[in-house]
Amino acid sequence: MQHQSLSGSVSGIKPDKSWRVWWMLTRPHTLTAAFVPVTLGTVLALETGRIDIWLFLAMLVASILIQIGTNLFNEYFDFVRGLDNENSVGIGGAIVRYGMKPKTVLYLAYGLFAAAVLLGIYICISSSWWLALIGLICMAVGYLYTGGPLPISYTPFGEIMSGVFMGMIIILISYFLQTGELTWSVFLVSLPITILVGGINLSNNIRDLVGDKENGRKTLPILAGRKNAVQILSWVFIVSYVLIGLYVALGILTVWSFLVLLSLPKPIKAIKEFKAKEKPADLMVAMKSTAQTNTFFGLLLALALVIHYFV
Repeated sequence: MQHQSLSGSVSGIKPDKSWRVWWMLTRPHTLTAAFVPVTLGTVLALETGRIDIWLFLAMLVASILIQIGTNLFNEYFDFVRGLDNENSVGIGGAIVRYGMKPKTVLYLAYGLFAAAVLLGIYICISSSWWLALIGLICMAVGYLYTGGPLPISYTPFGEIMSGVFMGMIIILISYFLQTGELTWSVFLVSLPITILVGGINLSNNIRDLVGDKENGRKTLPILAGRKNAVQILSWVFIVSYVLIGLYVALGILTVWSFLVLLSLPKPIKAIKEFKAKEKPADLMVAMKSTAQTNTFFGLLLALALVIHYFV
């Protein structure tokens, strides 16, 4: 049995500090959940003709830093609570596979959040100090997802929290930075991405259902059952696409928005994989397809808006 130490590395594993280990520690497949909302929120502001590229870049980098920091907190706290081992699926594995010191991961997470705060100061100076409060709440949610006395990841609210704070809030802030205002149409357009980001979290919890249940978690898939959880994920995809059709019908979006239909093969593939397979190691394609649904859907919607504004 490996000895686990919070200050030192995991004994019996040779430390590996190559760039690949650091890269995997960021959980790169999750980073589009930060990139897409910022891009969409900024593109929505194109109609006003007021795009500040530096504010866009500051918001983009800050969102990515918070996302990576949240991933590192997940890595650290799941290790501390004994949830992760070298065979765990879907983790960076820097601690349990490559012997990185747990405290190194924790301090790096704090450092990334601190860097995001510095960018946040620039963002607030350029817009509104109310965003400081919203930003701090977002970071608190990122920390409390696996940290604190009652982690969000142990409750059935993970999908809602991730969808709202990594989808809707980022889109609204990105739009506000460029325009100084918020509109109902922007709020409505943020809903499909909010739902899809929550779907990424749901797919992760479906994959980890057995292990989470053994460790006392009460996630949505555990409470609803695996079959019902997969059905909920199906509706997550369906509702997201139906909303686009509804918005086109109401004149909120243009027919160019039907470009999002080009992403349909991804959610179809994800659901087929979840229905056909159950072992966590066999569900990486399903996980990837779920994340790619959000990526392609969001970027195609952004492209549709760009075409509408400039063609």
